[in-house]
Amino acid sequence: MTQKTALIIEDDRHIAELLRMYMEKDGFTTRVSGDGRDGLRVFAEFAPDIVLLDLMLPGLDGWEVCREIRAQGKTPVIMVTAKTETFDKVQGLEMGADDYIGKPFDMKEVIARVHAVLRRTKGEDKPRRLAFDKLVIDMEGFSLTVNGQTADTPPKELELLYHLASSPNRVYTRNQLLDEVWGFDYFGDSRTVDVHIKRLREKLEGVSEAWSLKTVWGVGYKFESLS
Repeated sequence: MTQKTALIIEDDRHIAELLRMYMEKDGFTTRVSGDGRDGLRVFAEFAPDIVLLDLMLPGLDGWEVCREIRAQGKTPVIMVTAKTETFDKVQGLEMGADDYIGKPFDMKEVIARVHAVLRRTKGEDKPRRLAFDKLVIDMEGFSLTVNGQTADTPPKELELLYHLASSPNRVYTRNQLLDEVWGFDYFGDSRTVDVHIKRLREKLEGVSEAWSLKTVWGVGYKFESLS
């Protein structure tokens, strides 16, 4: 098995060393950088499987580092930061971070989240393009085609639909969807899933009789396919 690799971009030497020690104990080959610009240089050289990224960095802040990493590809990024306001978390996730961990943190939780993110982003053999009657979900091009027309679909809506449609007829609870699609502990209620489902239904309702987004009352949702 190929050894997993992790890049830690963190300017607090004690925290960086703690992360490095535990990640290596878990089997990762690691590199550490304490500066945003240097972190991008190491990222280009090292090509890690995952990045643990602080936000408040010298040289270039974590927001810019995350934006640049995301512009270069799909390497998963977990933000590890003292900025724990809901606004910061939402901003980080909308910029493309795969998870967001607040300081102080428990290392067991960090390791668990690293594995969860890698399972979601690298451990799946799901096709990146799903086609149903009058519906195409293309995660390579990040597009949704409904009845031959491209539908304007925000990233989280598309990811939610893809996740459901990847396992047709499987029922997911709202908490499962929050964990597996959003990838963070949601500090609110699970109605965020309901809102995204409602918006998807506005695009998909009545398009085909071969599939539909179904509510399973008292449980959650599923993508029901008759084919």
